[in-house]
Amino acid sequence: MGELLLELTGVTKTFPGVRALDDVRFTLKAGEVHALMGENGAGKSTFIKIITGVHKPDAGEMKIDGRNVRFNEPREAADAGIAAIYQHVTCYPDLSVTENIFVGHEIIDSRTKKLNWKRMRELSGQYLTQLGADVDPKAVMGTLSVARQQIVEIAKALSINARIIIMDEPTAALTRRESEELYRITLQLRDEGKGIIFISHRFEDMYRVAGRVTVLRDSRYIGTWNVDEISQDKLIYSMVGRELTQLYPSKRNGIGKEVFRCEGLSKTGYFADVGFSVNEGEIVALSGLVGAGRSEVCQAICGYWPFNAGRLYYQGKPVRPRSPGEAIALGIGYLPEDRQKQGLILDWSILRNITLSTLKQHSRAGVPLPVKERDTAHRLSNLLNVKRSSLQDFVSSLSGGNQQKVIVAKLLAGQLKFMMLDEPTKGVDVGAKHAIYEIMRDLTAQGIGILMVSSEMPEALGMSDRIIVMREGRVARVFDAAGTTQEEILRASMTARTEVIA
Repeated sequence: MGELLLELTGVTKTFPGVRALDDVRFTLKAGEVHALMGENGAGKSTFIKIITGVHKPDAGEMKIDGRNVRFNEPREAADAGIAAIYQHVTCYPDLSVTENIFVGHEIIDSRTKKLNWKRMRELSGQYLTQLGADVDPKAVMGTLSVARQQIVEIAKALSINARIIIMDEPTAALTRRESEELYRITLQLRDEGKGIIFISHRFEDMYRVAGRVTVLRDSRYIGTWNVDEISQDKLIYSMVGRELTQLYPSKRNGIGKEVFRCEGLSKTGYFADVGFSVNEGEIVALSGLVGAGRSEVCQAICGYWPFNAGRLYYQGKPVRPRSPGEAIALGIGYLPEDRQKQGLILDWSILRNITLSTLKQHSRAGVPLPVKERDTAHRLSNLLNVKRSSLQDFVSSLSGGNQQKVIVAKLLAGQLKFMMLDEPTKGVDVGAKHAIYEIMRDLTAQGIGILMVSSEMPEALGMSDRIIVMREGRVARVFDAAGTTQEEILRASMTARTEVIA
């Protein structure tokens, strides 16, 4: 590692009624990947916005190359060599890769005073080649995968000669293979002398790429450690402020009778001949590689889109929901993977989101019953410990973990007996994960059956009773979770044979 690139000391930022950062310090060296970790709401987003010039600190100082700086706008931070790459890529999907790389700092021909497209395409190709990426500079950005879009964002950082690169949850939406590619590029940038701030909820990310880790909790600086000198247990304690002796809660109940079953479920081009059952008080994990058809199966079951063949049985009776609303009325609920686009209305209140799917239950002759709505939202948000100042808070103001709890509260309002939870802990911190796992255990204790889609094999093994592995739209194998290993699940995800082990 080289010289000190970035140093923050005593940085504080307050918004009306909220201290978002409180006396935070941080250092970043050239040729270093420094992980930043903390629960949702710990202050990481505000930290990024201070560095990138979106917000000005109320107190404290920031130095680049030993010189005090104070940015008035993001352009000044970019000119200083700072770039940020976000989980949700902030690109222009209808423009080309080249246009996205050079937007805001286009190259002008000195003679003609026109945009020099030839030179910009040449440089775009050079940056992408430097990253080892097979991306056409002329391709339309919106046609690329999320992983490829992130690589283009990194190329954009190279185009402004960025020396400090912030990666905010870059692997959250990537497959394992795409994550490995991102790790490779990150370490390459490190070896080229860049300083990288890597923000992630995944311990695997930290162990793969980072040399040091800093933890924020409740907007305050907790500590900085060398990654190879801090245990995962100590890191978790630093993040949540308490011992999590067992991340996956123990089962509290036995398994009852069958609550849901599907037979021969097929949708042309997506999945074929899918069959499984879920019992009362049971958690069944639906595992497999991204693209195996797991989410599509759940969406077909809840009536999000039609299927071509197959039968569904709920509490022993044949059903075929034609919409998510019909599914909820039957007692079948679905928590989508993309909570912000499919699960929530972000500019609505917590109260409205919780009662959205049960409007009939909270009205009389088509007239809303505000007191009943408020009582339901208050009871469920308290039950799930949604951190809020008021039920009228916009859902967009909540952390990722609390947004996930609001969706679960919406499902509970429907008095369901079968729930499909699609990546229920995706993008949330370890404390919120533990809380969601506790909620799932509480639900099964009430006799609710849960189908959990999960790409995290430790989660599938730690929470489920059985694991269904899908491959290329079909059920490849079914395991009893007890005694099964991650290697067996991965092998089944990549092996085209059907077998039941129970």
